[in-house]
Amino acid sequence: MGAVSASRVVRPVRIGVVGEREAAPDLQEAAHAVGREVARRGGVVVCGGMGGVMEAVSRGAAEAGGIVVGILPTPTAEGANPHVTIPVPTGMGEGRNVIVARASEALIAVGGWYGTLSEIAYALRMGTPVIGLRTWRIEREGLDQDPIVRAQTPQEAVERAWSAALRRRAGLL
Repeated sequence: MGAVSASRVVRPVRIGVVGEREAAPDLQEAAHAVGREVARRGGVVVCGGMGGVMEAVSRGAAEAGGIVVGILPTPTAEGANPHVTIPVPTGMGEGRNVIVARASEALIAVGGWYGTLSEIAYALRMGTPVIGLRTWRIEREGLDQDPIVRAQTPQEAVERAWSAALRRRAGLL
């Protein structure tokens, strides 16, 4: 047998998208646009794979021909929303939030409640850039500024997340 040459695998950018399960229609619309834009750029959406913002971003990505990885809180794949391409059942409940944050090269928070806040916190703790679209603000004594980069539109959120993910890959973050 001859030697097998190793070729470098080029992996798509992984953009995590987090937000509330019971999201208002305008937040779902924003998440849908985020998913569509990530897919249009050739990226992969990483999300919690359930309803609300997660389903809207999944639908947007799927409609644009993209790939959606759903990190599910459930022990089986049956609970995934119908637009998830690759369901990853964890059986970890909300503990799966740390996996969503870890698997993402940048994270976009669309709205959100306490579960979203935990994903933001995990991402920031791991050095994953977080882009906020109508989400939490973080302040505390000793913190010079909110570490969440703000975006006004879904397109701006994806642009900022994409740029941050590429800088992170290059070791610049």
